[in-house]
Amino acid sequence: MLTAYDPFGSTTPLSSAFRALDQLTGRSGTTTARALAGMPMDAYRVGDQFVAHFDLPGVDPGSIDLSIEGTTLTISAERSVPQLEGAEWAVAERPFGSYTRQLVLGRSLDTDRLEAGYHDGVLTVSIPVAEKAKARKITVSRSDTPATIEAVEQQAVQS
Repeated sequence: MLTAYDPFGSTTPLSSAFRALDQLTGRSGTTTARALAGMPMDAYRVGDQFVAHFDLPGVDPGSIDLSIEGTTLTISAERSVPQLEGAEWAVAERPFGSYTRQLVLGRSLDTDRLEAGYHDGVLTVSIPVAEKAKARKITVSRSDTPATIEAVEQQAVQS
């Protein structure tokens, strides 16, 4: 049998303070699994790719949904509570529920070529930098005469 050990389980004032802090932060010390709190992310640019990694441990890859509307990327996923017939849970601390995270992407990314993969509980999203946003060299030509720019007179249109 599994026994839970609470080093602050005594009735000292310090243990009462820790229990109060747990209640304020939503960690009530019960054996009931809690809802998910977030989707940790790392993001960086390497060469001409923007890459983001999202931690989604225990998520069924079929529940992962990515969508783009304008410049907003939305990632959704779900981790279900195991349904075990006749099981009497002793401890259930792993979180469950739905994850959602939104990123506002720069217009310099080519979202039409976004790629995503899920491996070992990590979702990796890779988005190339758009061709028009890449740095490019502009050639300056030399001419022997100064360039002249003629003003074009605009006439007011009268109705």
